[in-house]
Amino acid sequence: MLTRLKVSGFKNLMGVDIRFGPFTCIAGANGVGKSNLFDAIKFLSVLADRPLIDAALSVRDEGRRTSDVRNLFHRAGNAYANEISFEAEMIVPNEGLDDLGQQANASITFLRYLLSLSYRIDDSSKSIGSLEIVKEELSHINIGDSKSHLLFDHKTAWRKSSIRGERRVPYLISTENEGSSRVIKRHQDGGTSGRPLSLSATNLPRTVLSAANAAESPTALLAKREMQSWRLLQLEPSSLRQPDKFTDPAQLGTDGLHLPATLSRLSNHVNGNAEHLYGQVATRLSELIDDVHEVRIDRDEQRQLLTLQVTDRSGTTYPAQALSDGTLRFLALAVLELDPESQGVLCLEEPENGIHPERIPSMLKLLQDITTDTDVAIGIDNPLRQVIINTHSPAVIAQVPDDSLLVAELKETVSGGQRFNRVIFSCLQDTWRTNAVEEINTASRGKLLAYLNPILPTDTYDDYDEKRSGTKRPHRKTHRVIDRPDLQDLLPLFGEE
Repeated sequence: MLTRLKVSGFKNLMGVDIRFGPFTCIAGANGVGKSNLFDAIKFLSVLADRPLIDAALSVRDEGRRTSDVRNLFHRAGNAYANEISFEAEMIVPNEGLDDLGQQANASITFLRYLLSLSYRIDDSSKSIGSLEIVKEELSHINIGDSKSHLLFDHKTAWRKSSIRGERRVPYLISTENEGSSRVIKRHQDGGTSGRPLSLSATNLPRTVLSAANAAESPTALLAKREMQSWRLLQLEPSSLRQPDKFTDPAQLGTDGLHLPATLSRLSNHVNGNAEHLYGQVATRLSELIDDVHEVRIDRDEQRQLLTLQVTDRSGTTYPAQALSDGTLRFLALAVLELDPESQGVLCLEEPENGIHPERIPSMLKLLQDITTDTDVAIGIDNPLRQVIINTHSPAVIAQVPDDSLLVAELKETVSGGQRFNRVIFSCLQDTWRTNAVEEINTASRGKLLAYLNPILPTDTYDDYDEKRSGTKRPHRKTHRVIDRPDLQDLLPLFGEE
């Protein structure tokens, strides 16, 4: 679980410091940097698994994969930032397996990971460039300090079940010296004995964390596993509609692949009560679509295919290929909610897409139900899982919990003689984030009302239309749906505070 993230020098993220709870909604206009925050989370996730250059090439650059590593760095005019830095506080699993299937147990589960990267021209690939590790650290946060780091509402039972262990030595990974003599050390886990492994930072093709294993660094391995579980879900209807072979992976992909195989796996692991699980999915889907009787997986033994099917109350069965985009995305999230193997951070962009406005509360309820319940202890029925969404929909912003909302907006900044825009994330006043000791940005009332009251008066609407077109139009009154006389008594007053 990602509880806090600091980012600086990555795209337009400069001096960003965000505390996360189980559910976070980030609201902002197009182009302010909401997606850049998701890219930063994904970048850290890939860095924990793959080489530096592979992670860099996985990041989007204005909708496409980046073709130049330098584009990851913040730019003001023609000047690029010297470094990208990340600092993440996270709660990691208490146990897990390494790549060879060996068991690992964390000595402590509340950790802080710091990583700084610089750009380096690579003669072998001049058009792309490469990254160099300037600093890498993995340290722990003491159990006694955990309450002051977790400001969101939670019960003691939840905190004690998720934050465990103790450690006397401060660092699991540390960096010493500077310049060409810079060394990154991986320290022995679980005590003070044993010499650390020292590695020259200038030649490292990947982070030290990404090479952790159960035998030598079990706690670092579980930090790696946690970061690998930070996923940006981009549920594509074309992927969600695909049937699965019996031999396909039974884990939902970030694009929605393997939904039938995932649901089939879950139905086979409920002590023979598959009908109960199918009933849970159908009940959840009925919150979006009234006419739902049954959801199940059809097994075609001859072709060895698994196909997701939905049956309505009249008995008509529809395969996934016949379901709407919004229905499929909702179904995929309903399955994720029931999957205890799905843990970590789930990031979704504009989850309201394809959802009727009247059903948006059902989508928001599902997203919040996916997250860990901080009123009870962590367990198989309450995995350590959180959801971060972004949106610019007034219908979503009006209905999310006020302590879950962050407002993203651009702020003009001058530094080093350069003027540039950076994104800031503001919380609402009198919510849990305002209890932090550091300086916190709070969203103004006017900024919030712009989302809650987005409809322009008729005269403003006409002026805006004329300015946008750049031509003088014959005066004519715009007749919008909201202007209808028979609706006026049913609508709130616009333009008033």
